[in-house]
Order: sequence, then structure tokens, then C-alpha cells
Amino acid sequence: MINQETGLQKNALGVGESVVMGVAGTAPAFSLAATTAALIAAVGSLSAGSLLYCGLIMFGVTFAFMHLNRVIASAGASYAWVGQVFGPAAGFIAGWSLLVASAVFMVSGTTPAATATLVLISPQYATNPAAISVVAAIWLILVSLIIVRGIKPTSFSQVVMTVVEVGVLVILIVAAIIQYGSHPTHVLTWRSLSITEFTPTLFATGALTGLFFFWGWDVTLNLTEETRDAANAPGRSAVSAMIIVALLFVFFVISCQLVLTDEEIEQSSTNVVFALAQKLLPSPWSYMAIIAVMFSTIGTLETQILQFTRTMYAKGRDGALHPRYATLHKTWQTPWVATALITGIGLVLIFLSSLMPSVGALIKVSVNAIGFQVACYYSLAGFACAWHFRSSALSSPDRFVFLFLWPAFSALFLVFIAVYSVPTFDLVTNIVGVGGIVIGIIPFALNKMRQRATRE
Repeated sequence: MINQETGLQKNALGVGESVVMGVAGTAPAFSLAATTAALIAAVGSLSAGSLLYCGLIMFGVTFAFMHLNRVIASAGASYAWVGQVFGPAAGFIAGWSLLVASAVFMVSGTTPAATATLVLISPQYATNPAAISVVAAIWLILVSLIIVRGIKPTSFSQVVMTVVEVGVLVILIVAAIIQYGSHPTHVLTWRSLSITEFTPTLFATGALTGLFFFWGWDVTLNLTEETRDAANAPGRSAVSAMIIVALLFVFFVISCQLVLTDEEIEQSSTNVVFALAQKLLPSPWSYMAIIAVMFSTIGTLETQILQFTRTMYAKGRDGALHPRYATLHKTWQTPWVATALITGIGLVLIFLSSLMPSVGALIKVSVNAIGFQVACYYSLAGFACAWHFRSSALSSPDRFVFLFLWPAFSALFLVFIAVYSVPTFDLVTNIVGVGGIVIGIIPFALNKMRQRATRE
């Protein structure tokens, strides 16, 4: 039974905590560690520019989320808004895309955290698939226990980890500029940020990777029912978080190219943050980078579980999925059934991931698959905003830009990226990325049959 009297814990989060959640959701240190080398390999000196323009495009989606939340403040976020504007089927797909992306991230989030943990305590096991899987499972269970205990303990742990993570990244950026600004390894000019330097192929390639960089800030909107001033604060917090992470991403990538050679970047693979720290900081201080990446992955693992469980809660409450998923813990007011579900799915996927040939291959598949799924539900939200406000947007130029033009352009671009990316994926990535969304037809149909049987 759904506890309709209490619901989720209201007014538990303030604006500052909401901003921290948004920053943690994008996992700055993890995103940079996991994908900077791949981004630089793909677009070279245009990497910072690629992130800058992808960030500007992403702001259109951020504005869409902010304005739609003022209309419907729901833990379901994109699922609720798209369903209200375009109908239940479109809303279900938007929510399902987020659910699948979050489930896939249970592997790509826990694996780096496990690897970093082993590097710190037992380096000899840091490349052992079995050891990585065991530690990843332990982290997933611990994080799930914190989350089910309540939003306040989750918020407290998130604040601590995010402050450490962002602090380490800022230290590395400042150290890189001071130590290598006068004699950079790669000479970067303003042309590196010029949009005219991109070919369509280069821009699309960089944008797909950039999409994974920026994904996750929208957790603030999934927590809207637990945030003070629910109609306004979560959206403003999302915009603030986006500004912070965009600056971090652009300046960190510039710092990498100031300090590291092409060979060092390539060899660092998914450990570029540590590679940069080793050149800038004396040992053992360079190991701060490993701690930052570990905190980052654990933090964003928390936010993805939060997004998954709040979306499941909203769907169960609305009848789009079985009502059991909206069941709240009587004391902690958290959707514990949905939390148990994502933990179980994550443990199964962690076991299956141990069969992958390498951590690098695993990260590549998950990054591309998640990028496609995120493009799906972000674009639907962008279109929903433009369509819902299509009439009122004409009342002033700024409303036209922020309510219609920017969200619609961002949504169109995300659709282009999604369509462009599918032919470039290998079979496994397409099965996970595209197949994960398509399989949502099954629970949608089964739920319709359950509702029909209940009515009859």
C-alpha cells in the first residue's frame, strides 16, 4: 500500500543541498577520468570547445526542466511532464529511458569506484575482474543502505564527498595553470574554442561524449517533492549546478592539454585525473586524485539510485507501473521496494560485467549506451517544454528564447546525435542502448493489461 498521508519527506533539502546534488549527479571527477582521454583522442585540441558548445546546448534542456517543474512539481520529472504534454506512452518512454540509463550506470559507476578502492588498499588486485566485481557489489549495497535510510543521511554524505571532489579538481586546474601556463605541452589558442573549426562529424563525435559528461544534473528535479520551495528551487539549483560543472569540465580539459603529452593522455586511459595529479603534485598528495574519483563515482551512484527510485515511485503512484514500486518505508519515507529492485539489478549486471574483456571496454559500451538513452528522455522533455509554452512564449523575446527556441533547438540536436550515433555503435552497445529502451514496450503493455483486468 502507498502511504499517501506522508509521501516522500517534504522540505528535507535546501537550495545549497539541491545544488550539491546536481553537481554530484554529473560526477565531475569520474566523468573526466573516464572520458577525457577518449574525447581528446576523438577531437584533439577542440576538446574544450566541444564541451563548451555541448554545455550551451545542454542549457536548453536545463531551462526546459526548470520551467516544466514550475507547472508540475513531481518526483517523476521528465516522465510526468512528457506524459502530461504528449500522453502516457511518450511519458512512459521518457521515464523508462532514465530507468535503463540508471541501471546501466550501476556497472559503469561501481566499477571505477571498486578499482580506485583496490588501488588504495590492494594494488595487486586492481586489475582482477573477480576482485573488482566483489568490491563493486559491496559499494552498491552500502550506497543503497544509505539511500533507503533517508534523504537527509544521503544529502550529508553527498555534501562531504562533493566538496572533496570539486576541491581536488580546482587544485589540479590551478596547479596546471601555474606550473605549465608559460610552457604548455600543447599550445592552445582561441581557435580551439571556435565553432568554425569543427566539421559536422567532429562536432557530433564530441557532443556524444559530452552528453555523458553533463548527464546527471537533473537529479535535482527528481528530488523536487523533497526540496523546500519545490516549484522553483530545484530548477534554479539545476542551472547553478550546470554552470559549475561546465566551468570545471572546460578548464580541466584545458589543463590536461597544458600538462600531458598525447602519449601520456592515451596511456592514462580512464585514469587521466590521476595521471595529471602525478605530474603536478608530489607523492602521496597525488593520491588525492584517486580519492576524488572514488568519491565522485560513489556520489553519482547515489544520485542515479535516487533518480531511478523516485521515477519508479512516481510511476507506481500514478499507475504507470505496479503500485508496489510506490511503497514507502513507514519511518524513513523512502521508496524501499524500488531501491531493492535497482540494487538487485545492479548486482546482476555487475556479475555479468565481469565477463567483459577489460574495464576500458566496459566503460566505452556503457558511456555510449547511456548517451543514447539520455538523449532520448532529454529531447522529449525539451520538445514538451517548447510545445507546452508555444503560445505564451510569444509574449516577449526572452520567453520565446528560454521557453521555446532554446529547448526546441537542444531537443532537435539531441535527436540528431542519437540518430547519428546508432550506426557507429557495435552490436553490444546497440543491444544495451537501443534495445534497453525498446524492451520498455513489454512492461508498458503488461501494465495496460493489468489495469484493464482491474477495471473489469
